[in-house]
Amino acid sequence: MRAFLATTCILASTLLCGGCATKKYVQNTTAPIQAKVDQVGQQTTQNGQQIEDTRNQVKQVDDKATRGISAAQERAASADQHAAAADQHAAAADQHAATADQHAGDALNKANQVGTGLAGLRNAVANIDDYKLQNTISVQFGLAKFALSNEAKSDLDKFAESIKSSKRLQITVEGFTDSTGPKDYNEALSKKRADAVVQYLVAKHDIPVYQVHVIGLGDAKPVDEAKTAAARAKNRRVEVKALTADAVAGLSGTGNPQ
Repeated sequence: MRAFLATTCILASTLLCGGCATKKYVQNTTAPIQAKVDQVGQQTTQNGQQIEDTRNQVKQVDDKATRGISAAQERAASADQHAAAADQHAAAADQHAATADQHAGDALNKANQVGTGLAGLRNAVANIDDYKLQNTISVQFGLAKFALSNEAKSDLDKFAESIKSSKRLQITVEGFTDSTGPKDYNEALSKKRADAVVQYLVAKHDIPVYQVHVIGLGDAKPVDEAKTAAARAKNRRVEVKALTADAVAGLSGTGNPQ
């Protein structure tokens, strides 16, 4: 019995000792592997963070590139607009230059025309003594009236007929009143009478208005200075005179002196 117990104890001790040795072996074997696994896990985590950082950096670069492209496109569009505006301004400048040239040409033509007209006027002034009285009439008016009577119109018709063939023609129309009434009133009334005569000659007989000189002289130059009603009636008048200078050369087409 003692021998059996001793043997049993020895076997148990052996088994216990063997179990402890196996566990320690396993621990010694797996510890480096676990450390390696932990290291790989840490490296994987670091790699994942680096990948995420790289993605963020790439996104930032893409965003910057997109903004840069958009800005470049906007600048290009603005440059195109400025170029189009510059083309329009250049076209407008060309048009203005052409207009200025046209105006300069017109001004030169007008200057030439004025020069021609002045030459004709100088010639007319130099030959002013050549104008001779061709015809004259006196148109009578009623008291404080400036409308033409039928008799006055008939006289003016005859007057116009007598001068219609004249080429170099000047007509003077002088209006008068009698001495009654204020001076300002008489001057205005005499001008209305002269205007009535001019209007009739121009409208009815097509006499060029630039050939007519008109003035209202009020009660100046009375034909009869008596204080009677008959004398005052004679003074209420418009004197019309036609002067011609058909012998004057060089005035054709240049107008008549005013």
